[in-house]
Amino acid sequence: MNSKCVNDITLCQSCVTNLKLNQLNFIEINNTHYLMKKLILFFVLFSGSFLSQTFGQDSYKDNIASQPIWGPAGYNHVDYYYLPDIEMYYYIPRQKFIYMEKGRWLFKSSLPPSYKNYDMYNARKVVVNEPRPYLNHQDYRIKHESSDGPSNQQLIRDSHESRYFVNKDHPEHAKWKNYRKNKEHHRGQGQENVRTTN
Repeated sequence: MNSKCVNDITLCQSCVTNLKLNQLNFIEINNTHYLMKKLILFFVLFSGSFLSQTFGQDSYKDNIASQPIWGPAGYNHVDYYYLPDIEMYYYIPRQKFIYMEKGRWLFKSSLPPSYKNYDMYNARKVVVNEPRPYLNHQDYRIKHESSDGPSNQQLIRDSHESRYFVNKDHPEHAKWKNYRKNKEHHRGQGQENVRTTN
């Protein structure tokens, strides 16, 4: 503003124009800050979503010890097996078979009596790590109905990978447990020897 405008109540035309430009600059700066905040928020949300999808599988807790030995080897974590030959599911965390009866999905500890002789070791099994896959049963049925014949999947029971020995039903579990016990015992003795020599 010029000195005449400071002393006079009325503003000259150039001062009014300068004030309007300053207001526009202020609004433009505020809009830029607002836009930057929105972009940063979008980036944070997007990167969080991306990371959870990328590393989400790694956050699953290993449940090898809970998987039945008739299950296929090669999976650190499994939620469900879909059994396409009998159109049923097996839920690993609760160790329950899930099947439709009279229009309702039932969770049972064993197969229905009509399948009591069903061979789980030679059955085809599809690993499913999605919540409640039985609610999309038609999709699973269509996708997996084409294969016939026995499964050629390696079973946990037949695997010689030591990571499966933690499973209490694995044939090597007792040996593995004794090995670990002896190893801990020897480690403890080694520490006692170190203490006595000091």
